[in-house]
Amino acid sequence: MKVVILAGGLGTRLSEETKLIPKPMVEIGGKPILWHIMKTYSYYGFNDFIILTGYKSHIIKDYFVHYYQRYSDVTVDMLNNTVDIHRIETEPWKVTMLYTGENTMTGSRIKKAQNYLGNEPFMLTYGDGVSDIDINALLKCHKFSGKYLTLTAVKPSGKFGALDINSDGTISSFTEKPQGDGSWINGGYMVCEPEIFNYIEANRDDVIFERIPLENLAQDGQLNAYKHYGFWYPMDTLKGKKDLTAMWQSKKAPWAKWLDKEPIKL
Repeated sequence: MKVVILAGGLGTRLSEETKLIPKPMVEIGGKPILWHIMKTYSYYGFNDFIILTGYKSHIIKDYFVHYYQRYSDVTVDMLNNTVDIHRIETEPWKVTMLYTGENTMTGSRIKKAQNYLGNEPFMLTYGDGVSDIDINALLKCHKFSGKYLTLTAVKPSGKFGALDINSDGTISSFTEKPQGDGSWINGGYMVCEPEIFNYIEANRDDVIFERIPLENLAQDGQLNAYKHYGFWYPMDTLKGKKDLTAMWQSKKAPWAKWLDKEPIKL
């Protein structure tokens, strides 16, 4: 199953970092937060990624094109014009990077990936939030629900889009950024059936996935929630970056399961 990551936004709330690089490339412990998210999926055996780029897309492309050189020991012989790589550190990843436009909204970015995904289910998340989520449990919840889309519901302080969740897990309504605290919110880490593309209007760049598409999926009874009670943290401000960096440096990064155990096999 492919994993689609939204990585094309401007990241204006983190402008201290994103003037020079896209937000998914802001580093936590010397590695981009995008890398941390991909390591989470890879830990569960999902290694086929589609990165939806936009703002400063060339930086993301350069990172993966030169990944093995970046993290390997090399000798450069300038007299003979040779480069010897002594120790290669890499990942078992296949990474497709799609340029979806600098100002394109989330729904339209996803729609532009349709031809690369075919008629198969896929994972979908944002390129700025880490979690200790159990991806296998998420997938099991999605399959059991029979819905077109399952999103991971988390319950932080309450500043994002609120969900009304029925006892069977079906989401009956989706409201973007309501007032008040304590609501379940969309934490990303979604599983999608190809039918969700029918909810995104084609040939447009202004479709916000979190509005009409998700609202209509909820109205049709096709939006399911996987309630995650563990760690989830978005890096949407400089404070978020500092908090995550402090967790990493103190070796108390709940999302970094790969540091403690062998990868889980599907």
